[in-house]
Amino acid sequence: MLFRRAGLSLVLAASFFVAAADCMAQAYPNKPVRIVVPASPGGGSDLIARIVAAPLANLLGQPFVVENRVTGGGIVGAQQVAQSAPDGYTLLVTFDTFVTNQFLFKNLQWHPVKSFAPVMQICLFPQVLLVHPSVGVKTLPEFIALAKRKGADLNYGTAGQGSSSRLAYELFKSFSKIETVAIHYKGGGPAIQDLIAGQVQVMLVQGGGAIQQSLKAEKLVALAVSTTARSPLYPGVPSIAETYPGFESQSWVGMFAPAGTPKAIIDKLHSSLARILAEPGMKERFESQAAEIVAGTPEALGRVVLSDQAKWGKIVREIKIGLD
Repeated sequence: MLFRRAGLSLVLAASFFVAAADCMAQAYPNKPVRIVVPASPGGGSDLIARIVAAPLANLLGQPFVVENRVTGGGIVGAQQVAQSAPDGYTLLVTFDTFVTNQFLFKNLQWHPVKSFAPVMQICLFPQVLLVHPSVGVKTLPEFIALAKRKGADLNYGTAGQGSSSRLAYELFKSFSKIETVAIHYKGGGPAIQDLIAGQVQVMLVQGGGAIQQSLKAEKLVALAVSTTARSPLYPGVPSIAETYPGFESQSWVGMFAPAGTPKAIIDKLHSSLARILAEPGMKERFESQAAEIVAGTPEALGRVVLSDQAKWGKIVREIKIGLD
């Protein structure tokens, strides 16, 4: 009898907590929500956060305020969210380098899996291998042949030592067996500006408005995209995988909440985002930023994080990148 009473108490307690979580989700949100973006205004993750923030506010009836936390390579903003109350009122919208920071910084106070609850992988940015016209090549095989002849006489730009553009190019080097010299910038904007000006010769980087305009004006040449198949965002441009099967590298933006956030709140945020991203005109709006909508499940984003940990952690260890 004693065991039966204890079992009944546990069942009642569990039912109470489930009911409490459901009530919390129904009331959520009842005050403004902060979306922390650990990057500069105008960058890919910032633009995506701002695209979804206003519709979320309209749909859920409370302001969703985007806050940029730029310092520390994105570490500080993510740490702020990781240490926030798991109540859905502080969220993180971040770029894929969120995953690789654990390999780049020794004393990170948060973990991309243990400290966060995935909400949604919002979109993908196909990366594109670009050269300045002065390089004198039009195709990927031509570039590979040139790089194997010139080696260190060719340079490539990155958005920073631990950036996705650096890691993607290092992966490309491992497939193509070429050696070119890295020039690291503090951000993608300055690197792309120097590529357009011919100060650097090649980059493998996510697309954007400036790149697409430069391609139309023939200020840059697109040799290949990083996706396994060709991207509709770059008509007629082959994939690197057509020359090097198995190559794939994509940048992405996702939303996370602090670990421990009730599933009912995660589900409400996810369903709201999914509804917004399915609205007419949203596909075109993302494509104008050279992005493809994903709108995947929380579980799918969790799998992406684990996959990226294994893939990029190996690259970081092999080339011995360290930022502190």
